[in-house]
Amino acid sequence: MTSRTPPITQTDPPRPPWETLPTMYDLPSDNPEDPGLPDDFHFLQPLLLFLTFLPPNWNPAQVYSAADLNLYYDLEHPLWYKRPDWFGAVGTSKLYRGEDLRLSYVTWQEQANPFVVVELLLPGTEGEDLGGTSQEENRPPRKWDVYERILRIPYYIVFSRYTNELQGFHLVGAQYAPMELEEGQLHLPELELKLGIWQGEFQGIERLWLRWFTEAGDLILIPEEKAQQAQQEAQQAQQEAQQAQQQAAEANRKAERLAERLRELGIDPDHL
Repeated sequence: MTSRTPPITQTDPPRPPWETLPTMYDLPSDNPEDPGLPDDFHFLQPLLLFLTFLPPNWNPAQVYSAADLNLYYDLEHPLWYKRPDWFGAVGTSKLYRGEDLRLSYVTWQEQANPFVVVELLLPGTEGEDLGGTSQEENRPPRKWDVYERILRIPYYIVFSRYTNELQGFHLVGAQYAPMELEEGQLHLPELELKLGIWQGEFQGIERLWLRWFTEAGDLILIPEEKAQQAQQEAQQAQQEAQQAQQQAAEANRKAERLAERLRELGIDPDHL
């Protein structure tokens, strides 16, 4: 009796784990009960705003800004808070009562409410950030309502890194009114600043970023950019000095050739 060899079946090679296991795109980057917790962009973008928020018409000692800091707004509900991605205040000290680093920003104990708030939109947070969700009874109000009605923050700005859309709202009377972009920038005249989108590299990452500009439209530089600019200016000054030395040397050579020619003609150049 002849034995039969079982047929050989081909199987696909095993896939590497990074192709089968959940990735960062599959897993939530926030708490479903508290959406909007930071990702990398929510760390870097507020940092860039923090480093360049320098209103020229305010004493730097009276300018404060923060990112992802609890903002308490209702004395009747002292545990209610919002956590702006970034906010800036003027007319208040950098330290709490001039003494301590802040653990949070408690508006009823501060000298001033925030003057401008920036929220970075995420899928699922647009309703909260733009006032599109309905107000639930016995629940804290939406960010839009807190900024507009309770704290009356003059400027509320939102930016989406997914669509690169920049929107600004200015408090006019009792309500926010949409701001018009001026050459792609929002003008905040009380701060003598503009806020706009800039294409460039920050912390080694090239993309579109939200940046502060002067009223003239010049970029407000971070410390690294200031150092680079100073180095470039020093190199330019050195090059100009070298060119001046070369021009002076060439002028001396021309003067010496002219003097030699005069002597050949019997003229003493020292007595001209």
